[in-house]
Amino acid sequence: MSDNRFKIVFDGALLPGVDAASARENLAKLYNSQVAAVERLFTGKTVTLKKDLSHADAQTYLQALTKTGIDARIESESSIELNLDEAHEHRPVASQPAFADPASPYAPPRATVGESLPAYAPLKPFSVEGRIGRLRYLAWTMVLTLVTLAVGSVLAIFAFAIISADSTAGLILGGLVAFMLFIAMAVVSIQISVQRLHDIGWSGWLWLLNLVPFVGSFFPFVIMIAPGTNIANRYGAPPPPNTTAVKVLSSLWVVLIAIVLVGALAGGLTAIQEEYETAAETSYDSSSVITEEVEVEPAAEAEQAPDSADDEAE
Repeated sequence: MSDNRFKIVFDGALLPGVDAASARENLAKLYNSQVAAVERLFTGKTVTLKKDLSHADAQTYLQALTKTGIDARIESESSIELNLDEAHEHRPVASQPAFADPASPYAPPRATVGESLPAYAPLKPFSVEGRIGRLRYLAWTMVLTLVTLAVGSVLAIFAFAIISADSTAGLILGGLVAFMLFIAMAVVSIQISVQRLHDIGWSGWLWLLNLVPFVGSFFPFVIMIAPGTNIANRYGAPPPPNTTAVKVLSSLWVVLIAIVLVGALAGGLTAIQEEYETAAETSYDSSSVITEEVEVEPAAEAEQAPDSADDEAE
């Protein structure tokens, strides 16, 4: 028994106006797989995506692949005569992946079409590569803030000592050390922000929006709030789950913000109280001056009154 069968082949070509990144993402969604798992299909070599199809099934499958942006095509397969005497076990190789259900044109592949990625990517605190989530971003930023406060306090103590000693050389050396530490802290802060942008799926160059007037005032909050992708993106696998230390450090921001708000409120109330007391003292001094003037005027008039009848007649 013989029948005309067809297969779907792909050699890495894309449809006009479609970029490779979008095609990979769409193809991964179609196969219900990760983006990195379909990388091997884009090497430029001709691979068979689906085989042993009728012409109608091949057309249906080709339409689904065309929507992803890849330029696949249909080719006919040679007729196969079934003979049990010549049948033998065949194991599919990686270059020709087998599929789970030949009857379904949307069945995910059984064979591995790309290198397997780890479930979670390793953490790289001092690098612009990798990804970190929102809580880990807040935790690392809190650690950086605490280190900056500690180092700043030590430098302030040394600065007062150098100023008291009136040492010009020591003052210059202290200024250089403070400048170098400031640059180091700024670099680490940028690296953490870039990794957070990678987790969202954005380019790290978007960090430069922090330097744009008005935009830089709210863009850090976007970095903190925007959720990341739960699967691998073009910057790698997702970060590992948050540990207890990460959760504790990130929650310290709530404590720090509460302390700042309470301090600002207390300072505002103190300033209002001082202003009220100053106004009250000023009002009291003004009333005292007016009372003295009123009491002095009758006395002056009394001194000018005549002492005798002759003076009165004059």
